[in-house]
Amino acid sequence: MDWGNRKDILVFLEQKDGKALNGALECLTPARALAQHTGGQVLAVLMGTDNAGAAEKVAPLADGVLAVTGGDYSDGAADAFTWALEQLAAQYEPAAVLAGNTPLGREMTARLCARLGLGSVQDATALTWDGDTPVWTVPLYGGTVLNDVVVDTLPVVATTRSGAFAKPEAGQAGPVTPVELQVPADAVKVKVAQAVKELSEAVNLEEAKVIVTGGRGMGSKEQFALVEELAALLGGVVGATRPAIEDGWVSRAHQVGQSGKIVAPALYIACGVSGATQHVSGMNGSGYVVAINKDEDAPIFDVADVGIVGDVAKVLPLMIQEIRQRKAE
Repeated sequence: MDWGNRKDILVFLEQKDGKALNGALECLTPARALAQHTGGQVLAVLMGTDNAGAAEKVAPLADGVLAVTGGDYSDGAADAFTWALEQLAAQYEPAAVLAGNTPLGREMTARLCARLGLGSVQDATALTWDGDTPVWTVPLYGGTVLNDVVVDTLPVVATTRSGAFAKPEAGQAGPVTPVELQVPADAVKVKVAQAVKELSEAVNLEEAKVIVTGGRGMGSKEQFALVEELAALLGGVVGATRPAIEDGWVSRAHQVGQSGKIVAPALYIACGVSGATQHVSGMNGSGYVVAINKDEDAPIFDVADVGIVGDVAKVLPLMIQEIRQRKAE
């Protein structure tokens, strides 16, 4: 691929309450791989009303930080963010623009590509190379098919799936450059009038290190309480499959899967989960997977590191008891 004079990689780091999201920080890893081919730098882009705290933590992970600060850049201000990203793309002429595959990241990159006439990659799970040409792997049909795609427009624009890439190791802190971009009134079509914290925001599945998920095999709401007890004991978060939610055992904010949250914890414990494709596509980036199911042919065992064939109603109390004893020692 002929990169021309384009070298640097811009990475939009989405924030929540002044903290960069893990899924966004993971973008810095494929960005580094791209920069090694282009010979450029990885420039992290922060946008917010106050970027000081986030910039300090991000600086050791990138070659530089571009801090776009102002009252127009409150959380969720997609119009302002997109306009500012377009200005940065024009000013820095990057080889690529990356973002996390969140609703905001998808919206911003799609709008940027529409304005600049670019192709884009959404929800990439891997990056390989054909010579100097980046080849992105993206899931299709709920993750049942993995497709390799190449973008032949510059800059290359892509979003990456949370958990698909590891966060980079910290190094020498790059410089933080304040950027003043006054958003014109006609660029903002929608303003955030009020931000209300919903239950789904309190259930932070995407950032969790440990997730204990219950499926239809838990049998009842009373037995689903075992999932909640184990999650609390491990300092983790409760997840659920769609059938468990539809049966009213737990709120929809806990759903993991294609129509729920995409997660990548260090430890994922699937309790009474069959392993339907729609669910597995949302957790296959997990570090270590433990599956408990009485059906030894359940598909969940295909993605598990450890499989326990047994009745979850009998296995979970034993696990909980053993963990309590070990923590007490």
